[in-house]
Amino acid sequence: MQLAPVATVQRSAKPGEFEDYVRAQSGMPDLRRFGVDLMSGLADATDYNPLVPPTYVLRAGDTLVLTMWGAVDAEMRLQVDRTGRIVIPRVGPVMVSGVQYGDLQNVIKGRVGQVFKNFDLSVSLGELRGVRLYVTGFVERPGAIVVNSLSTAVQALLRAGGPSVAGSFRNIQLKRAGATVANIDLYDMLLKGDRSSDQLVQADDVLFVGAVGDQVAIVGSVNRPAIYEVRKDETAEDLLRMAGGYSAVADTSRLTFERIEDRATIRITQVEQPAAGSMLLAKGDIVRAFNAVEATQPILRQNTRVRVEGEVARPGEYILPPASSITDAIQAAGGLTPSAFLYGTEFNRETVRATQQRNYDRALRDFELQLTRNDATAGANRAVEQTNAGANRTSRQDLLEQLRAVRPSGRVVLQLTPQSKTLPDLALESGDRVYVPPIPSTVGVFGSVFSTGSYLYSSSRTVDDYLRLAGGPTRNADDSSVFIVRANGSVVSSLQQSGFFSRGNQISSMPTEPGDTIFVPDDLSRTTFLQGLKDWSQVFYQFGLGIAGIKALGL
Repeated sequence: MQLAPVATVQRSAKPGEFEDYVRAQSGMPDLRRFGVDLMSGLADATDYNPLVPPTYVLRAGDTLVLTMWGAVDAEMRLQVDRTGRIVIPRVGPVMVSGVQYGDLQNVIKGRVGQVFKNFDLSVSLGELRGVRLYVTGFVERPGAIVVNSLSTAVQALLRAGGPSVAGSFRNIQLKRAGATVANIDLYDMLLKGDRSSDQLVQADDVLFVGAVGDQVAIVGSVNRPAIYEVRKDETAEDLLRMAGGYSAVADTSRLTFERIEDRATIRITQVEQPAAGSMLLAKGDIVRAFNAVEATQPILRQNTRVRVEGEVARPGEYILPPASSITDAIQAAGGLTPSAFLYGTEFNRETVRATQQRNYDRALRDFELQLTRNDATAGANRAVEQTNAGANRTSRQDLLEQLRAVRPSGRVVLQLTPQSKTLPDLALESGDRVYVPPIPSTVGVFGSVFSTGSYLYSSSRTVDDYLRLAGGPTRNADDSSVFIVRANGSVVSSLQQSGFFSRGNQISSMPTEPGDTIFVPDDLSRTTFLQGLKDWSQVFYQFGLGIAGIKALGL
């Protein structure tokens, strides 16, 4: 009889109560009971045509393939009948029931040799007999099942769907003729690869799955967080071994225990190692291992890795002791060159960049929301707006895409003057970057002017002088919103200088400084969907976009 393959295990979709409890307490919605996924994988990988071991014992129902050659040529399929015999034509019956497969060829050859001489033969097992057994207890699909005669107890359990939510992975018994012939702990196979207790099943065996034992969970920085079934004498150290030990970034000095019986009082107990490892586990425990690197450490205790570039003697990366300052970094790089321009020093910090990014994303969301509100409140009688609605939507989408593509730089504006000779005594963090530029000789003019570019610096020239060099503002320029980005990253704007009655470029007569960049924004009030947002470019600049970012937006 040819048996159907073992079906893939379909686990119960509804988790147990303890599983729901642990997921809620640990914040790990995907946490599962150990063994469920592994059992499913074993079911998928079951070998349905296994090699027959020499110790296999023949029984009624097996089919043999016998081939003889020499004095007699024959090939035949012979089934072991109910009496345990096969019948070979011209030879007669041969008793094979109870014979091990490794001895079968010699047994048949000896019987055939009583009739024929000068021959040889080979014999193999054709089809395996079916074995009916009963799977009971806490199993997904209890009842009678039929497997082939080479199936083991675990394979039969997989065919029945494995232990149910309330079933044990560690208390499985194989019973035969009223006696227990094997006690199976699936953890031996799943954790150690030990299948020594997994015996071949026989007809009318009973495979009994007991109720689940005490369950505990281990979460946090371990290699295999899961819910485990534990015995009465097992400790937290045993649980750690089941979970594959601590992860590479775990804090191995302590564990916490959250116990059901303590929920109304202290709830959680922290125990230092090695005492934590020897603690006996109780039903419903949640054990947590902590991550040793998640918490931000005090800066003043750490060596710092910084990059120093620009006008220093030895640009590169340096490891500095705790509490080192920007000045210490400059000294480590060999000091400044004669061409150094301290006022224009760029100081970038990763933690600042992350904060700028969050604020910038929030500003973009608010900006997009305001654009949407402008659309919703636009007057229905505005014929020009209705005519240009499609163009406005396209322009708005293009602008938003450009804004999303720009990333803050993490620059910290240092409180310096063009005459500064030293840098602030600011403590460094790992990942900081210090760039000291050379003394600039130009002033840049960009935005809505006729000829954008950089012009030679002269201390006698004002903002208006440089605007004239660039051809002056265009017709679409907003000369009341002109602003300057200083070399140190600070911003000076016409809007800061203007009052209720003052209009136009209020910084036109302001002296310039080396490395200044002058921006003339477009008159955004001419565009319907940007009414009331004329100074948005300056706001975004202050999130650390930098000069390159502002230029990329075409301001």
